[in-house]
Amino acid sequence: MTDQATVTQPGTPEIPGKPTSASRTTLSHIMTQADTNLLGTVHGGVIMKLVDDAAGAVAGRHSGGPAVTASMDEMAFLEPVRVGDLVHVKAQVNWTGRTSMEVGVRVLAERWNESTPATQVGSAYLVFAAVDADGKPRRVPPVLPETERDERRYQEAQIRRTHRLARRRAIMELRAKRAAEGFED
Repeated sequence: MTDQATVTQPGTPEIPGKPTSASRTTLSHIMTQADTNLLGTVHGGVIMKLVDDAAGAVAGRHSGGPAVTASMDEMAFLEPVRVGDLVHVKAQVNWTGRTSMEVGVRVLAERWNESTPATQVGSAYLVFAAVDADGKPRRVPPVLPETERDERRYQEAQIRRTHRLARRRAIMELRAKRAAEGFED
């Protein structure tokens, strides 16, 4: 597995790593009529809030304090969720940087009154930044993958981070170019 038991930076104490299982969590909720959209299925925003809530809990547990949502990418809705579904939102830290962490989330649904297996209905990746009492970034412990699946998620998260940074850089370069050419955004 990835060897990153501690983080050392000049002039700062080491931060011991935490295994993925230390902050992994599941949030479950029964969907009601109040959660529906005009089509009669559960509103995507309701699912997104549950995703953000579960991911935020995981980020706070892993970082040992407050963490704020920095971005959400790849929110995929795979199947509709209906009134009466018991939704399970499973989240874990996939990757950590110096002050940020990626949390992977799977959304499963099953009928509240049936004993059939839950079906995956969605997934998302969120990036959280750990903050101190003044809202300033603070360091987070490295995540320690425990299984081959955790290691795969860690590696995939590094790829997503590289793509996020490259996309941001390309957009900033394009904006600077357009500004230099006299275009206003």
